[in-house]
Amino acid sequence: MTTQPQNPNPTPELEALPGLIRGWAAELGFSDIGITTPDTGEHARHLQSWLAQGYQGEMAYMEHHGDKRYTPTSLVPGTARIISVRLDYLPAPDSPKEALTDRERAYVTRYALGRDYHKLIRKRLATLAGWIDNAVSGHQHRAFVDSAPVLALAQKAGLGWIGKNNMLIHPKAGSFFFLGEIFTSAPLPVDPPFETDHCGSCSACLDLCPTDAFVGPHLLDARRCISYLTIELKGSIPEELRPLMGNRVFGCDDCQLVCPWQKFSKPTREEDFQPRHGLDNSSLAELFLWTEEQFLKRTEGSAIRRTGYEGWLRNLAVGLGNAPSTIPVIEALKKRADHPSEMVREHVQWALGQHGL
Repeated sequence: MTTQPQNPNPTPELEALPGLIRGWAAELGFSDIGITTPDTGEHARHLQSWLAQGYQGEMAYMEHHGDKRYTPTSLVPGTARIISVRLDYLPAPDSPKEALTDRERAYVTRYALGRDYHKLIRKRLATLAGWIDNAVSGHQHRAFVDSAPVLALAQKAGLGWIGKNNMLIHPKAGSFFFLGEIFTSAPLPVDPPFETDHCGSCSACLDLCPTDAFVGPHLLDARRCISYLTIELKGSIPEELRPLMGNRVFGCDDCQLVCPWQKFSKPTREEDFQPRHGLDNSSLAELFLWTEEQFLKRTEGSAIRRTGYEGWLRNLAVGLGNAPSTIPVIEALKKRADHPSEMVREHVQWALGQHGL
Protein backbone atom coordinates (compact mmCIF):
# COMPACT_ATOMS: atom_id res chain seq x y z
CA MET A 1 0.00 0.00 0.00
CA THR A 2 1.50 3.31 -1.07
CA THR A 3 1.40 6.48 0.96
CA GLN A 4 -1.45 8.77 -0.08
CA PRO A 5 -1.99 12.43 0.78
CA GLN A 6 -4.53 12.78 3.57
CA ASN A 7 -7.33 15.30 3.23
CA PRO A 8 -8.73 16.14 6.71
CA ASN A 9 -12.02 17.30 5.20
CA PRO A 10 -13.98 14.53 3.48
CA THR A 11 -15.43 15.37 0.07
CA PRO A 12 -19.17 14.95 -0.53
CA GLU A 13 -18.29 11.69 -2.25
CA LEU A 14 -16.54 10.42 0.89
CA GLU A 15 -19.26 11.77 3.18
CA ALA A 16 -21.78 9.44 1.52
CA LEU A 17 -19.49 6.41 1.46
CA PRO A 18 -19.99 5.11 5.07
CA GLY A 19 -23.69 4.52 4.40
CA LEU A 20 -22.83 2.56 1.28
CA ILE A 21 -20.17 0.56 3.14
CA ARG A 22 -22.68 -0.42 5.82
CA GLY A 23 -25.05 -1.72 3.19
CA TRP A 24 -22.34 -3.67 1.40
CA ALA A 25 -21.05 -5.10 4.69
CA ALA A 26 -24.55 -6.32 5.58
CA GLU A 27 -24.85 -7.87 2.12
CA LEU A 28 -21.61 -9.78 2.78
CA GLY A 29 -22.98 -11.09 6.10
CA PHE A 30 -21.17 -8.80 8.54
CA SER A 31 -23.15 -7.97 11.67
CA ASP A 32 -21.88 -4.42 12.13
CA ILE A 33 -19.16 -1.97 11.08
CA GLY A 34 -17.55 1.16 12.47
CA ILE A 35 -14.98 3.64 11.18
CA THR A 36 -12.21 5.21 13.25
CA THR A 37 -8.76 6.81 13.06
CA PRO A 38 -5.57 4.72 13.39
CA ASP A 39 -4.53 6.17 16.77
CA THR A 40 -4.52 3.41 19.44
CA GLY A 41 -3.48 5.71 22.30
CA GLU A 42 -3.56 4.09 25.75
CA HIS A 43 -4.05 0.61 24.26
CA ALA A 44 -0.52 0.68 22.90
CA ARG A 45 0.86 1.50 26.34
CA HIS A 46 -1.22 -1.27 27.90
CA LEU A 47 0.20 -3.82 25.45
CA GLN A 48 3.77 -2.69 26.10
CA SER A 49 3.27 -2.98 29.87
CA TRP A 50 1.68 -6.43 29.47
CA LEU A 51 4.63 -7.65 27.42
CA ALA A 52 7.14 -6.20 29.88
CA GLN A 53 5.60 -8.32 32.66
CA GLY A 54 5.99 -11.52 30.61
CA TYR A 55 2.30 -12.37 30.61
CA GLN A 56 2.52 -13.44 26.95
CA GLY A 57 4.41 -16.64 27.85
CA GLU A 58 5.70 -18.38 24.71
CA MET A 59 3.78 -16.10 22.34
CA ALA A 60 6.95 -14.42 21.11
CA TYR A 61 5.15 -13.15 18.01
CA MET A 62 3.42 -10.61 20.26
CA GLU A 63 6.78 -8.84 20.61
CA HIS A 64 7.87 -8.99 16.97
CA HIS A 65 7.77 -6.27 14.29
CA GLY A 66 8.50 -3.30 16.54
CA ASP A 67 5.56 -0.95 16.91
CA LYS A 68 3.62 -2.35 13.94
CA ARG A 69 1.38 -4.41 16.23
CA TYR A 70 -0.01 -1.34 17.93
CA THR A 71 0.65 1.44 15.40
CA PRO A 72 -1.44 0.96 12.24
CA THR A 73 0.38 3.71 10.36
CA SER A 74 3.68 1.86 10.86
CA LEU A 75 2.11 -1.36 9.62
CA VAL A 76 0.52 0.32 6.60
CA PRO A 77 1.94 3.79 5.88
CA GLY A 78 -0.66 6.22 4.64
CA THR A 79 -3.50 4.77 6.68
CA ALA A 80 -6.05 7.48 7.45
CA ARG A 81 -9.00 5.38 8.66
CA ILE A 82 -9.77 1.89 9.94
CA ILE A 83 -13.02 0.18 8.96
CA SER A 84 -13.73 -2.38 11.71
CA VAL A 85 -16.24 -5.19 11.12
CA ARG A 86 -18.01 -7.70 13.36
CA LEU A 87 -19.24 -11.20 12.44
CA ASP A 88 -21.17 -13.39 14.90
CA TYR A 89 -20.01 -17.01 15.25
CA LEU A 90 -22.04 -18.70 18.01
CA PRO A 91 -23.64 -21.88 16.59
CA ALA A 92 -27.37 -22.42 17.01
CA PRO A 93 -28.75 -24.29 18.74
CA ASP A 94 -25.90 -24.62 21.20
CA SER A 95 -25.50 -25.60 24.86
CA PRO A 96 -21.91 -24.84 25.89
CA LYS A 97 -22.65 -24.88 29.63
CA GLU A 98 -24.18 -28.34 29.30
CA ALA A 99 -21.07 -29.55 27.47
CA LEU A 100 -18.85 -28.28 30.29
CA THR A 101 -20.76 -30.19 32.95
CA ASP A 102 -20.50 -33.53 31.11
CA ARG A 103 -17.01 -34.56 32.24
CA GLU A 104 -16.63 -37.34 29.65
CA ARG A 105 -17.46 -34.97 26.81
CA ALA A 106 -14.77 -32.90 25.10
CA TYR A 107 -15.26 -29.14 25.18
CA VAL A 108 -14.02 -27.18 22.15
CA THR A 109 -14.21 -23.40 22.15
CA ARG A 110 -17.25 -22.30 20.16
CA TYR A 111 -15.25 -20.41 17.54
CA ALA A 112 -13.37 -23.57 16.51
CA LEU A 113 -16.34 -25.92 16.02
CA GLY A 114 -16.68 -25.03 12.36
CA ARG A 115 -14.32 -23.88 9.64
CA ASP A 116 -11.43 -21.54 10.34
CA TYR A 117 -12.74 -18.00 10.19
CA HIS A 118 -9.56 -16.37 8.83
CA LYS A 119 -10.06 -17.24 5.16
CA LEU A 120 -13.80 -16.55 5.19
CA ILE A 121 -13.48 -13.09 6.75
CA ARG A 122 -10.38 -12.14 4.76
CA LYS A 123 -12.10 -13.03 1.48
CA ARG A 124 -15.17 -10.96 2.36
CA LEU A 125 -13.06 -8.03 3.53
CA ALA A 126 -11.18 -8.17 0.22
CA THR A 127 -14.52 -8.08 -1.60
CA LEU A 128 -15.68 -5.14 0.51
CA ALA A 129 -12.39 -3.30 -0.13
CA GLY A 130 -12.85 -3.90 -3.86
CA TRP A 131 -16.33 -2.39 -3.80
CA ILE A 132 -15.01 0.63 -1.90
CA ASP A 133 -12.23 1.00 -4.47
CA ASN A 134 -14.78 0.99 -7.27
CA ALA A 135 -16.81 3.67 -5.50
CA VAL A 136 -14.00 6.11 -4.73
CA SER A 137 -10.78 6.36 -6.69
CA GLY A 138 -7.33 7.49 -5.65
CA HIS A 139 -7.13 5.59 -2.34
CA GLN A 140 -5.65 2.30 -1.18
CA HIS A 141 -7.16 -0.40 1.06
CA ARG A 142 -5.72 -3.41 2.89
CA ALA A 143 -7.63 -6.05 4.88
CA PHE A 144 -6.55 -7.71 8.14
CA VAL A 145 -7.85 -10.55 10.32
CA ASP A 146 -6.03 -11.15 13.63
CA SER A 147 -3.00 -9.24 12.42
CA ALA A 148 -3.63 -5.78 13.88
CA PRO A 149 -4.62 -4.25 17.26
CA VAL A 150 -8.23 -5.37 16.78
CA LEU A 151 -9.75 -4.64 20.19
CA ALA A 152 -8.53 -1.08 20.46
CA LEU A 153 -9.69 -0.24 16.96
CA ALA A 154 -13.10 -1.89 17.29
CA GLN A 155 -13.82 -0.06 20.54
CA LYS A 156 -12.75 3.23 18.99
CA ALA A 157 -14.98 2.47 16.00
CA GLY A 158 -17.99 2.15 18.30
CA LEU A 159 -18.47 -1.64 18.16
CA GLY A 160 -18.53 -2.13 21.95
CA TRP A 161 -16.51 -1.69 25.12
CA ILE A 162 -13.56 -3.75 26.31
CA GLY A 163 -14.73 -5.82 29.26
CA LYS A 164 -12.77 -6.83 32.33
CA ASN A 165 -12.01 -10.13 30.56
CA ASN A 166 -10.35 -8.17 27.70
CA MET A 167 -13.11 -9.22 25.31
CA LEU A 168 -14.97 -6.66 23.22
CA ILE A 169 -18.59 -6.68 24.40
CA HIS A 170 -21.55 -5.22 22.53
CA PRO A 171 -24.66 -4.40 24.59
CA LYS A 172 -26.91 -6.03 21.99
CA ALA A 173 -24.64 -8.86 20.83
CA GLY A 174 -22.48 -10.12 23.72
CA SER A 175 -18.94 -11.08 22.67
CA PHE A 176 -19.20 -14.23 20.57
CA PHE A 177 -18.09 -12.56 17.36
CA PHE A 178 -15.02 -12.22 15.14
CA LEU A 179 -13.40 -8.91 14.24
CA GLY A 180 -11.57 -7.74 11.15
CA GLU A 181 -10.36 -4.45 9.66
CA ILE A 182 -9.77 -2.64 6.43
CA PHE A 183 -6.97 -0.07 6.57
CA THR A 184 -7.69 2.71 4.10
CA SER A 185 -6.06 5.95 3.01
CA ALA A 186 -9.49 7.48 2.39
CA PRO A 187 -10.32 10.15 5.02
CA LEU A 188 -13.83 8.86 5.71
CA PRO A 189 -16.11 10.37 8.34
CA VAL A 190 -15.52 8.55 11.64
CA ASP A 191 -17.96 6.99 14.10
CA PRO A 192 -17.92 7.96 17.79
CA PRO A 193 -16.04 5.53 20.05
CA PHE A 194 -17.94 3.35 22.51
CA GLU A 195 -17.24 5.28 25.69
CA THR A 196 -19.52 3.58 28.23
CA ASP A 197 -18.21 0.61 30.20
CA HIS A 198 -21.21 -1.51 31.15
CA CYS A 199 -19.30 -4.01 33.33
CA GLY A 200 -19.98 -1.96 36.44
CA SER A 201 -19.17 -3.81 39.66
CA CYS A 202 -19.57 -7.26 38.04
CA SER A 203 -16.48 -9.46 38.35
CA ALA A 204 -17.91 -12.83 37.28
CA CYS A 205 -15.36 -13.34 34.50
CA LEU A 206 -12.47 -12.68 36.90
CA ASP A 207 -13.85 -14.71 39.80
CA LEU A 208 -14.96 -17.78 37.82
CA CYS A 209 -11.91 -18.31 35.60
CA PRO A 210 -11.05 -22.02 36.11
CA THR A 211 -7.30 -21.39 36.39
CA ASP A 212 -7.44 -17.95 38.05
CA ALA A 213 -5.67 -16.44 35.04
CA PHE A 214 -6.77 -12.85 35.65
CA VAL A 215 -4.36 -10.74 37.66
CA GLY A 216 -7.06 -8.07 37.80
CA PRO A 217 -9.58 -6.29 35.57
CA HIS A 218 -8.26 -6.04 31.99
CA LEU A 219 -5.09 -7.92 32.95
CA LEU A 220 -4.68 -11.56 31.92
CA ASP A 221 -1.69 -13.76 32.68
CA ALA A 222 -1.86 -15.83 29.50
CA ARG A 223 0.46 -18.44 31.00
CA ARG A 224 -2.45 -19.62 33.16
CA CYS A 225 -5.17 -19.23 30.53
CA ILE A 226 -6.64 -22.50 29.21
CA SER A 227 -6.76 -21.11 25.67
CA TYR A 228 -3.03 -20.49 25.87
CA LEU A 229 -2.31 -23.85 27.49
CA THR A 230 -4.27 -25.85 24.90
CA ILE A 231 -3.34 -23.87 21.78
CA GLU A 232 -0.23 -21.70 22.13
CA LEU A 233 1.86 -23.75 24.57
CA LYS A 234 3.86 -26.34 22.65
CA GLY A 235 5.36 -28.29 25.54
CA SER A 236 4.14 -29.89 28.73
CA ILE A 237 1.20 -28.32 30.55
CA PRO A 238 2.14 -27.42 34.15
CA GLU A 239 0.87 -30.19 36.44
CA GLU A 240 -0.71 -27.82 38.93
CA LEU A 241 -2.97 -26.42 36.21
CA ARG A 242 -4.10 -29.73 34.70
CA PRO A 243 -6.81 -30.59 37.25
CA LEU A 244 -8.27 -27.11 36.77
CA MET A 245 -8.74 -27.52 33.02
CA GLY A 246 -11.61 -29.99 33.28
CA ASN A 247 -12.72 -31.23 29.86
CA ARG A 248 -11.61 -28.15 27.92
CA VAL A 249 -9.41 -29.57 25.16
CA PHE A 250 -9.14 -26.63 22.74
CA GLY A 251 -9.63 -23.14 24.04
CA CYS A 252 -11.96 -21.91 26.77
CA ASP A 253 -15.09 -19.76 26.78
CA ASP A 254 -15.76 -19.51 30.51
CA CYS A 255 -15.05 -15.79 30.86
CA GLN A 256 -17.58 -15.16 28.10
CA LEU A 257 -20.18 -17.70 29.20
CA VAL A 258 -20.45 -16.22 32.70
CA CYS A 259 -20.83 -12.68 31.38
CA PRO A 260 -24.41 -11.40 31.87
CA TRP A 261 -24.27 -9.68 28.48
CA GLN A 262 -24.08 -13.04 26.69
CA LYS A 263 -27.85 -13.30 26.89
CA PHE A 264 -27.81 -10.89 23.95
CA SER A 265 -25.48 -13.03 21.80
CA LYS A 266 -26.81 -13.62 18.31
CA PRO A 267 -26.69 -17.07 16.65
CA THR A 268 -24.55 -17.05 13.55
CA ARG A 269 -26.09 -17.18 10.11
CA GLU A 270 -22.90 -18.66 8.64
CA GLU A 271 -23.11 -22.32 7.68
CA ASP A 272 -19.32 -22.57 7.81
CA PHE A 273 -19.38 -21.82 11.55
CA GLN A 274 -21.72 -24.70 12.37
CA PRO A 275 -20.11 -27.71 14.16
CA ARG A 276 -18.31 -30.24 12.00
CA HIS A 277 -17.53 -33.91 12.68
CA GLY A 278 -19.57 -33.88 15.89
CA LEU A 279 -17.02 -31.73 17.71
CA ASP A 280 -19.78 -30.18 19.79
CA ASN A 281 -20.92 -33.55 21.13
CA SER A 282 -17.99 -35.99 21.12
CA SER A 283 -16.55 -37.93 24.03
CA LEU A 284 -12.98 -37.42 25.15
CA ALA A 285 -12.26 -41.12 24.62
CA GLU A 286 -13.59 -41.06 21.06
CA LEU A 287 -11.44 -38.09 20.02
CA PHE A 288 -8.39 -39.48 21.84
CA LEU A 289 -8.46 -42.56 19.63
CA TRP A 290 -8.34 -40.62 16.37
CA THR A 291 -5.31 -41.58 14.31
CA GLU A 292 -3.14 -38.79 12.97
CA GLU A 293 -4.71 -39.34 9.55
CA GLN A 294 -8.19 -38.96 11.05
CA PHE A 295 -7.09 -35.84 12.92
CA LEU A 296 -5.74 -34.23 9.77
CA LYS A 297 -8.80 -35.15 7.73
CA ARG A 298 -11.38 -34.07 10.31
CA THR A 299 -9.63 -30.81 11.19
CA GLU A 300 -8.98 -29.77 7.61
CA GLY A 301 -9.88 -26.09 7.33
CA SER A 302 -10.27 -25.89 11.13
CA ALA A 303 -8.52 -23.70 13.71
CA ILE A 304 -7.87 -26.90 15.70
CA ARG A 305 -5.03 -27.70 13.31
CA ARG A 306 -3.06 -25.01 15.12
CA THR A 307 -2.39 -27.21 18.13
CA GLY A 308 -1.07 -30.13 16.04
CA TYR A 309 -1.77 -33.82 16.57
CA GLU A 310 0.54 -34.24 19.57
CA GLY A 311 -0.90 -31.15 21.22
CA TRP A 312 -4.40 -32.50 20.55
CA LEU A 313 -3.57 -35.79 22.27
CA ARG A 314 -1.87 -33.95 25.14
CA ASN A 315 -4.98 -31.85 25.74
CA LEU A 316 -7.30 -34.83 25.53
CA ALA A 317 -5.13 -36.83 27.95
CA VAL A 318 -5.57 -34.04 30.50
CA GLY A 319 -9.32 -34.07 29.91
CA LEU A 320 -9.40 -37.83 30.38
CA GLY A 321 -7.41 -37.47 33.60
CA ASN A 322 -10.15 -35.18 34.87
CA ALA A 323 -12.98 -37.44 33.69
CA PRO A 324 -14.81 -40.10 35.74
CA SER A 325 -13.01 -43.44 36.05
CA THR A 326 -15.21 -45.25 33.52
CA ILE A 327 -14.15 -48.18 31.35
CA PRO A 328 -14.04 -46.12 28.09
CA VAL A 329 -11.87 -43.49 29.78
CA ILE A 330 -9.38 -45.94 31.25
CA GLU A 331 -9.18 -48.08 28.10
CA ALA A 332 -8.56 -45.05 25.89
CA LEU A 333 -5.69 -43.90 28.10
CA LYS A 334 -4.11 -47.34 28.20
CA LYS A 335 -4.12 -47.53 24.39
CA ARG A 336 -1.93 -44.42 24.26
CA ALA A 337 0.38 -45.33 27.14
CA ASP A 338 3.18 -46.29 24.72
CA HIS A 339 2.69 -43.45 22.26
CA PRO A 340 5.89 -42.45 20.39
CA SER A 341 5.67 -38.88 21.68
CA GLU A 342 7.34 -38.38 25.07
CA MET A 343 5.00 -35.46 25.76
CA VAL A 344 1.90 -37.53 25.05
CA ARG A 345 3.17 -40.44 27.17
CA GLU A 346 3.91 -38.12 30.09
CA HIS A 347 0.40 -36.68 30.05
CA VAL A 348 -1.15 -40.14 29.70
CA GLN A 349 0.79 -41.38 32.73
CA TRP A 350 -0.38 -38.35 34.69
CA ALA A 351 -3.98 -39.04 33.65
CA LEU A 352 -3.76 -42.71 34.63
CA GLY A 353 -2.34 -41.62 37.98
CA GLN A 354 -5.40 -39.45 38.47
CA HIS A 355 -7.44 -42.64 38.27
CA GLY A 356 -5.16 -44.45 40.73
CA LEU A 357 -3.41 -46.52 38.03
